[in-house]
Amino acid sequence: MAAMETLAQTEAIDTADFSGGGDEAYTFAEFFAGIGLMRLGLEQAGWEIRFANDLDAKKLEMYKARFPDADEHYLLKDVHKVGTADLPTVDLATASFPCTDLSLAGARKGLAGKESSAFWGFLNAIKSMGDRRPPLILLENVTGFLTSHGGKDFLEAMLALNDLGYTVDPFIIDAARFVPQSRQRLFVVGTSRHDRIREPAAQSRFFECEARPGALADFIFRHGEIDWDLRNLPSLPQRDMQLEDVIEDLPENDKMWWSAERVDYLLNQMSDRHRKLVDSMVTRGGQHFATVFRRVRKGRSMAEVRADGIAGCLRTPKGGSGRQILILVEDARIRVRLLSPNECARLMGADGYPITVSLNQALFGFGDAVCVDAVEWIARNYLNPAMAELDHLAARRKYGGR
Repeated sequence: MAAMETLAQTEAIDTADFSGGGDEAYTFAEFFAGIGLMRLGLEQAGWEIRFANDLDAKKLEMYKARFPDADEHYLLKDVHKVGTADLPTVDLATASFPCTDLSLAGARKGLAGKESSAFWGFLNAIKSMGDRRPPLILLENVTGFLTSHGGKDFLEAMLALNDLGYTVDPFIIDAARFVPQSRQRLFVVGTSRHDRIREPAAQSRFFECEARPGALADFIFRHGEIDWDLRNLPSLPQRDMQLEDVIEDLPENDKMWWSAERVDYLLNQMSDRHRKLVDSMVTRGGQHFATVFRRVRKGRSMAEVRADGIAGCLRTPKGGSGRQILILVEDARIRVRLLSPNECARLMGADGYPITVSLNQALFGFGDAVCVDAVEWIARNYLNPAMAELDHLAARRKYGGR
């Protein structure tokens, strides 16, 4: 039954005693694990890793530096070749599948593209589990997933989850709610239809809320053929950090700082509007921070400044344009360098992540990852209550309750 009439109303269950499956933690399998930031967020909410999978050996190298138990559960293997024999029984499977073909960078090839088609490999792996399929699934990707091929890719993906036995609930969270980084991501929770927690009540057709902005709410409204199961979400937090709070105090002779000639070249790549932003920081005096991305505008490489206290979205440094630049203006002096790996870690909510690899390798790892704090928020405010309700439902069934 498609939940096109309202946000599903949570059954009145006191979940205070369900904070992680009783004496045992809830368990998860992390597909497209990368450097393990999905794991970090879930673990901070009481979950326990059972399986991780990725194809990138360089990301596994970073993962091992952070998680000494990697050899016990991390499978370096193409997701299209992962099958039931590889997979333990878990409560949740997560999939931060490649976004390349869902973005402009990948020419919008969509779920048929070489990289983003890994989504189908993930679904096939879950399908292979048969009756052992996890009751919950969590997808994560760029917001372009919603609009790829005019919405056809998202529609196809949601219907495929339905066909696999899951109702679906999408929402959008910006990492800027937690850390000083602009990083909007689309999440989808799939709940096993066999374990449906709530039946939709017919009260309203209005789905827009803080985590389901207009475009997403309109998509839900227009696609009654999808079996939705929408949970009421609490208000997102307000960030209490600024960019300056994550910046390392590197000495002036650190090799990361650019030469005066290179700084001038960057400044000359700015349009008048962006150059004025830097000049205004100089004029005001004191210490100020901003970030810069290089972008191609009308066939010309331009340097674009962001000076609102948050960094732009971290990206993988393919071709160099994804390498985010830091500007420090201090006492009318302009200094420039790339964001450091430690700063990228902090911008992803992973402060203290050990950096044992090269700058570029670290930037790739963090640019492809998820914000730890956003994942923890989802776990505490969605996944944990959902599992508590499933536990309650299972207990009622066991003892003959309705």
